[in-house]
Amino acid sequence: MRVFRIAVLSVAGALLAACGTSGGTASTSPPATRLSGSIAVFAAASLTDVFNALGSAFQAVNPGVTVKFNYAGTPTLVTQIEQGAPADVLASADTTNMDRLKADGFTTGTPQVFAHNKLEIVVAPGNPKAINSLADLAKPGVIYVTEAPTVPAGKYSLQALKAAGVTVTPKSLETDVKSAVSKVELGEADASIVYTTDVKAAGSKVQGVPIADAYNVVATYPMVAVKASTSVTVGSAFIAYVLSPVGQAKLQAFGFLPAS
Repeated sequence: MRVFRIAVLSVAGALLAACGTSGGTASTSPPATRLSGSIAVFAAASLTDVFNALGSAFQAVNPGVTVKFNYAGTPTLVTQIEQGAPADVLASADTTNMDRLKADGFTTGTPQVFAHNKLEIVVAPGNPKAINSLADLAKPGVIYVTEAPTVPAGKYSLQALKAAGVTVTPKSLETDVKSAVSKVELGEADASIVYTTDVKAAGSKVQGVPIADAYNVVATYPMVAVKASTSVTVGSAFIAYVLSPVGQAKLQAFGFLPAS
C-alpha cells in the first residue's frame, strides 16, 4: 500500500508540474498585434462613396485606427502631395498621374491596381434632350460639360469622343467627375461623360446612357503608399484590405470592375 501511495503522489505531482508549466508558457506569450493610429488617404473623387464604406469597414475590424479621406481630381491630389500635404496612401483614377508621382520620388513600393471602371453619359432624369449616343452630345441646344483634360475622366472622355468621331465644345471644364455630375443634377448642363459608378452613386437624381464598347474606355485605378507617410504599417494594411476579397466585393457592389 505504501508503494502504491507513493506512486499516486508522484503522478499527481507530475501533473501539477505540467499544468504549472503550461500555464506559465501561455501567460508569457506575446499578445496579438493590434493596429493603431491614423492615416490620410488621398483618393480620386470617383471613389468617394465606396472608399467611405471601405474606411468604415476597415475601422470596424481595427478599432484603434482612424482613416481620414481627401477626395479630389487625381492631378490635384498629386500636386498636393508634391507640395507637402500629409498623405499616407494615394488611390488614383489613372496610371499617368500615378507614374508622375512615382517618377518624382514621392511613392514607396509598387503601385497596385485595385479596380477598373467604364464611362457612361450622365443626363437628367427622363433624358429630356433625348441623348442616346456620343453623337447626340453635339446636337444643337445640348449643354455639355466635362472634366479638364488632365483629370483622368476628362482624358478618357476625349478618347471616347475621338473614337466615335464626335467633336463637341464643352460649356465648362470641371476639376473632377463629382462636379460634372453636380452640374447635370442642378440643371446647369444637359449631359457629361463620367464613370458608370458616378451615375450609380447619384441614384434617381440623374440617368445614365450607356456608351458602346467600341468607343468606351476602361479606367485603371492603382494605389500606393506615399513615401513621406508617418503610418506605414496602417497604410499598408489599408491597401491590403482594399485588395482583399472583402474589399474587392465592396468595390464591385458599388459598380467597379474587378482589379484583374
